[in-house]
Amino acid sequence: MHKLNRMHKEKVQQFIAITGASEKVALQTLKNSEWHLEGAFDIFYSQPQIRTATDSRNLEELYNRYKDPYADMIMADGISLLCNDLQVDPADIVMLVVSWHMKAATMCEFSKQEFVSGLQSLGVDSMDKFRERIQFMRNELKDEQKFREIYNFAFGWAKEKGQKSLALDTAIGMWQLLFAEKQWPLVDHWCQFLQARHNKAISRDTWSQLLEFARNVDPTLANYDAEGAWPYLIDEFVEYSVENAVIQKTS
Repeated sequence: MHKLNRMHKEKVQQFIAITGASEKVALQTLKNSEWHLEGAFDIFYSQPQIRTATDSRNLEELYNRYKDPYADMIMADGISLLCNDLQVDPADIVMLVVSWHMKAATMCEFSKQEFVSGLQSLGVDSMDKFRERIQFMRNELKDEQKFREIYNFAFGWAKEKGQKSLALDTAIGMWQLLFAEKQWPLVDHWCQFLQARHNKAISRDTWSQLLEFARNVDPTLANYDAEGAWPYLIDEFVEYSVENAVIQKTS
């Protein structure tokens, strides 16, 4: 690395420390990302052919540490222990991102396949590497496309098995968690409206369309189009907001 300046050398060392990649791979990946570390991580973890292989024995040991003693699954107690080892609160949104990487079917459960495949996709085979990846996963929430994927994943992940809709209390909790990241100013008004007027489970269509509404309609509702193809519940929310002077809608 004698031809690199100090800043580039430091980034190479940081990249190697977090990913476990060789110097050659670190150098090439950073060059491909124009020396942006987060961009380099994205490239590294999205292209399996350039990752160093994870140690399957280590993955087995990690899984066995958290596996439920009575089922071949990681259940709530195991996830609680995992959060403790990661030094992360179980209610932290980053655990939703972890579950998204693992393609987990159900909240508070990881099958062995989900857990092992998820860690492999992250290039993780030790708790130290897992902890180092936490900040990377937090940063993924700042990416618009990844946030959309995580948001849509959350619906299926959080609903009860066998149900098509998401229980209202669960949906409200998930919206408050997700929109705390995206800072949608109307989230509390939306949740209050649902409790006052709806009080029913949330459909997948309403769930997905609310993100589009939050992204595309100004918080003052100035650009809201009543003739648009919004779900009836969102139309009702707008009417409720104007009627109750939550929002002074401009014409």
